Amino acid sequence: MLFKVEMDVNVPQDIDPTVFERTKAKEKKYAEDLQASGKWRHLWRIVGQYKNISVFDVESSEELHNILMGLPLYPYMDVRIEALCRHPSSVRADDS
Repeated sequence: MLFKVEMDVNVPQDIDPTVFERTKAKEKKYAEDLQASGKWRHLWRIVGQYKNISVFDVESSEELHNILMGLPLYPYMDVRIEALCRHPSSVRADDS
């Protein structure tokens, strides 16, 4: 199942900078591992914002839920999710 996920990160003004840097490092490793596994298929940054748009390829909505809840930055995120399906006019074989 494919899902488009928009993640807006809202960092508290009073967060300890050292804690935040450690959390970002954990987030990067987690995201890289998910990308290597094929679960996190695409990851794009939104210019000028602390926001991304991603495409996940997972077995179920529950799997996506668990992945998102495991994001170290999740407590600071507003997340929007949309299920995707293949468009009949797509010429790409790998977008199902």
